[in-house]
Amino acid sequence: MTTVADIIVKTLVNFGVKRIYAIPGDSLNPIVDSIRRNHDIDYIQVRHEEGGALSASFESKYTGRLSACMGTSGPGSIHLLNGLYDAKLQHVPVIALTGQIETDLLGHEYFQEVDLVKLFDDVSVFNARIVNPDNAQFLVWKACREAITKGGVGHIDMPVDILKKECREEELSYYINPVSYNPDGIEEAEKLINSSTRPLIFIGGGARPYSEEINKFAEKIGAPVVYSLNGKGTLPDSDEKVMGGIGLLGTKPSVKAINNSDLIIFLGTVFPYTAFLKKVKNIQVNNRIEDLNRIMKADYSYLCDIKYFLDKVNVQAKEEKYYSKMKDEREKWSKDMQKKVSDMRKPLRAEVVADAISRRLKDDDIIIGDTGNVTLWVNRFIEAKRNNRFFFSSWLGTMGAGIPGSIGLAMASGKTVYGIIGDGSFAMTSMEIITAMKYRLPVKLVVFDNNILGMIKLEEEVMGYPEYGVDLYNPDFSRLAEASGATGIRLENPEDLESKMDEFFVSKGPTVLDVITETDETPMPPKLEFNVAAKYITSILREKLEPRDD
Repeated sequence: MTTVADIIVKTLVNFGVKRIYAIPGDSLNPIVDSIRRNHDIDYIQVRHEEGGALSASFESKYTGRLSACMGTSGPGSIHLLNGLYDAKLQHVPVIALTGQIETDLLGHEYFQEVDLVKLFDDVSVFNARIVNPDNAQFLVWKACREAITKGGVGHIDMPVDILKKECREEELSYYINPVSYNPDGIEEAEKLINSSTRPLIFIGGGARPYSEEINKFAEKIGAPVVYSLNGKGTLPDSDEKVMGGIGLLGTKPSVKAINNSDLIIFLGTVFPYTAFLKKVKNIQVNNRIEDLNRIMKADYSYLCDIKYFLDKVNVQAKEEKYYSKMKDEREKWSKDMQKKVSDMRKPLRAEVVADAISRRLKDDDIIIGDTGNVTLWVNRFIEAKRNNRFFFSSWLGTMGAGIPGSIGLAMASGKTVYGIIGDGSFAMTSMEIITAMKYRLPVKLVVFDNNILGMIKLEEEVMGYPEYGVDLYNPDFSRLAEASGATGIRLENPEDLESKMDEFFVSKGPTVLDVITETDETPMPPKLEFNVAAKYITSILREKLEPRDD
């Protein structure tokens, strides 16, 4: 007999889902047993459903394919939402399965009854409850297809009595045609690029698969390359064309390059902080129609893959390279940053720690940065090498993504993942160290332990409020790791930096390096224009920033 639970699991497998992150519960018992009996999908037991959803989101960010998470009726499913919003805002496909009480008890205010279809409506691109066993396969099939084709969350609510019922199986297609767009009018972009003398390329997460094409194009037209957070690692930071990030996390060369440009070519990005962007002529290339003209009005916009655009656009090579004119700015910025990473005072400065990590990372390592001050330390002080991949909760900006995100990335890649995490974030989801240990994942976590919510402290100060409610009481995170069976290392003294870092990098299996860092260190951008700072803070990190010279 094929049950609804069986057909749900089989459908996930047919769409290429390799694992499902979940905690079991009574309303999930039929589907958990179906997973047990199906040898093509793995059940990954997490310690909190939020962690499971975040792991699924980051797995999908890495693979680009459908991933899955699951929660039981009521609170278990409610816990999924934060991780699912991370997936929604970064347009990655995740299927969310939620357990539900029996259908004959719905509306009776029964134990753990929550209207999950109503609750999940905003986070989902497809949202349905199975009420008819013979319709189960189609609904799950459609949820998966919508998640993949629209880039978001497909949600299926599963009453436990329906899961146990027999159902029929249909012949459905699990192949999804790749989207191909062939826009007209590329000759207009050619004219604009050929007439510019200081073109600049701005890349985002959508540019990641096209590093070689972007590199050749930037070289041909002499364009400096600036990246949003999601674009870090597309080209190596050592490349003379790469100016670095922009915004609060940015660099002086990137701001200078934008301010002096006469054309910006946006490739695969929807950078929201328009205060950083000079209003000049611009070209936008994106494969999502809703992302075109969102950042600013484009002179010309193209709905297509970046590769298609770069292959088709026929532009003249520029003899004078705009990026060459930025050489002195890059060198001065590099010297300024070197001063910071050479400051060996006690407690350790975060820049020093980030630099020590950067020097040891291999060319193809995977790095995840959590949310808060550590996002800046990763973006500014960990150098992207040619094949590094960087991951963030860049649009939701949720604290606590680092550990579960590392788990999802390690599961998907089979490679060592380095998580750079603040102490506030680490405490939020530290129970997922147990998940990493249970599955012996190559997850290496560095905690920047300064006993304060540093980003919130800065925001309070900029808004004119006294520091309040941001001091933290922290355990020894290295001993917490050891209590979970992981390797724990604690770094307190600058003279131990190199030896402790070496110990961390050669350790096997899940490892936590707890680094005591400077409490009062302020991760200031190159220059903060105070007259817009309060507006920036209250609008959630929207400020106008320019670099400073010190």
